[in-house]
Amino acid sequence: MSLALSSTPPRVPSFYALTRQSLAERFAERGFPAYRADQLFSWVYRKRHRTPDGMSNLPASLRASLTELCELALPRTASVLGTVDGHTQKFVLELYDGARVECVAMRTERRLTMCVSSQVGCALKCSFCATGLMGLKRNLQPDEIVSQVVAMGDFHGWRDDTFNIVFMGMGEPLANLPNVLAAIRILHDERGLNLGARRITVSTSGLVPGIEALAEAELPLGLAVSLHATTDALRDQLVPVNKRWPLRELLAAAKRYGERTGRRVTLEYTMLAGVNDRMEDADRLAKMARDLPSKINLIPYNPVPGIEYTRPSPEAIDAFVRRLYPQAPAVTVRNTLGGEIWAACGQLGGLSPEA
Repeated sequence: MSLALSSTPPRVPSFYALTRQSLAERFAERGFPAYRADQLFSWVYRKRHRTPDGMSNLPASLRASLTELCELALPRTASVLGTVDGHTQKFVLELYDGARVECVAMRTERRLTMCVSSQVGCALKCSFCATGLMGLKRNLQPDEIVSQVVAMGDFHGWRDDTFNIVFMGMGEPLANLPNVLAAIRILHDERGLNLGARRITVSTSGLVPGIEALAEAELPLGLAVSLHATTDALRDQLVPVNKRWPLRELLAAAKRYGERTGRRVTLEYTMLAGVNDRMEDADRLAKMARDLPSKINLIPYNPVPGIEYTRPSPEAIDAFVRRLYPQAPAVTVRNTLGGEIWAACGQLGGLSPEA
C-alpha cells in the first residue's frame, strides 16, 4: 500500500510524523485512552505492522477508525538498486506530490548504516556534488524522513540489533532543522525504534546558526562538518556557503558543539586531485583537527557526470594520509560503497545506471 500521489498533503497526518504524545492527543479526541498510542507505536515500530490487521490488543472500534486518525502506509518505493556484492542499496521513494527522494543502506562487517535525506535537492551548490546540481525542490517533512528509515529497515528484515543513521543524503539537514529534529525524536522514542542519539550523525556544509541550534537540542548527536578545504579562498569555490560563514566561524562553532555534547566532531574532507590534496593542505587540516575535539574522514572523490573533478591516485591519497597521521588525532579513509549505482557520497540525485 502506498500514499496516493497528490499536489496537496494527505487529509490525515502520516503516522510517521506523529510523536506518541501527539498521537495520544488525536486518540483522546475520539475517546480512546492515551496508552493506546503506546500500543500502536509498538505494533508499527517494534512488531513491524503496516496495517491495523492483526493488532490484537487494540479494540475493533479503534482499528476500524485508524484510517481516519493517521495514515500507516509508507511512500511508494519506486526502485531499489543494489550493488553486485549486495552490500549497498539505493532506494528511490516517491512522495505524495510525486517528488522523489533517494536514501542508501550500506552494510559492512560491523553494522548497517542508513544514509538519510533531509531535502529534495539542495540549495547550497557545492561544486562537486550531484545533489547541488538539482537545486532545492523542497524540505522533507518529519514523516518523509522517518519513512526512509522504516523502508530501509523493512527491506533488510530488521535483522540488525544495532544500526546507524547518517544525515548525509540529499539536502542540507541544518537548513531543515525543525523537521530533522522532529524526525530524530520520533526515531529516538523508547517505545518506537529506540534509536540512541549516539548512533545518529547530522552532517552540515557549514550553517553556523544551525550548529548552535543543534547543540541546544540537548541530544548527544554526532556532528559531521563538510570541510573539503583548508583556506577560505578554496572553500568559497567548493562550498559557497563559506562566503557567509567562513572557516574561522565554522570551526569555532564546531568546537563549541564538541565541548557541549562531549562528542568528537567529524571533519569530512572530499579529496579532489590537484585541488586540495597537497601536503600543505594536509598540514593545515591536521592543525584544524588538533584545535578542536575531532576526527578526520577523508573521502576520495566520487565521479559525477558533468563535473570535471577527478579522484586522486591511491598513491596520492596514501601520501596525504601519511602526512596527517603524525599530526592529527584520528584519521580514516572512507571506503567507497555504492559508486556503481550512483549511491556514493556526493552522487545522490544524479544519473542512475538505468538512465
